[in-house]
Amino acid sequence: MTKTIAFANNKGGSGKTTTCANVGYSLSAMGKKVLLIDGDMQLNLSLSFFTEDEVLEFASGEKNLYMAIKGERDLTDYVVPTPYENLDLIPSSTLMSSIEFDLFTKWQREMILSRGLQKIKDSGVYDYILIDAPPTLGGWVMNILVAADEVILPVEASPWGLFGVANMFEFLDNVKKLSPNLHLMGVVITKMDVRKNYGKQTLEVLHQFEEVNVFDTIIRVDSEIEWAQDNSKPVMVHKKSARSAGEYMELAKEVDKNARRSR
Repeated sequence: MTKTIAFANNKGGSGKTTTCANVGYSLSAMGKKVLLIDGDMQLNLSLSFFTEDEVLEFASGEKNLYMAIKGERDLTDYVVPTPYENLDLIPSSTLMSSIEFDLFTKWQREMILSRGLQKIKDSGVYDYILIDAPPTLGGWVMNILVAADEVILPVEASPWGLFGVANMFEFLDNVKKLSPNLHLMGVVITKMDVRKNYGKQTLEVLHQFEEVNVFDTIIRVDSEIEWAQDNSKPVMVHKKSARSAGEYMELAKEVDKNARRSR
């Protein structure tokens, strides 16, 4: 059974896209068939696997998420194979900046992405569909969460990393009124700098939230992540021995374990 997981946080800079990209690649390296969906106008998830020229070609053409959502189409025809085995992508477009306006007049607008994914999910081709949500709380993010079974919330280990987390939890509660089976799989700590105390403070605050799972794996600060992004590659492909490559693989194993438990 296909498991759909949204990576969401209303605060930018949380490591959300990086986590989605590298967990997705790690799952595919484990032999899982994975579909990634770039739901953000910034195109960063797409840029994690394709060159800038390739991404701009997707974004300016017909084969991107914006065109599919605007036309309320089946997403099957918008899947693009990545250079990596078991890993496909539905790329984004800068036109996603107007998606809230485009959704406004549509019937059952909160369900459009869910309907577009139904054929793919029913086919059972993929073990996982991972969706990168933009750092906002609006109708489009609600669309993403309604289409998801699980949510992973990356939180940066910094003084401002926790800003807005309570709002995110409240938003998830509101989405559950439309999609009662939506489940918060957990919070993952990102950009941890072991030389500073922010990480410990972040963990202490998160553990104060009742019934919120915090993943055991913590993603520490690693310059290899930025080098990998600069080369449009997952960090494990860029440098398999990188500390963050091992951490993302461990996180992917945790995600897979949690997902299998809830199937």
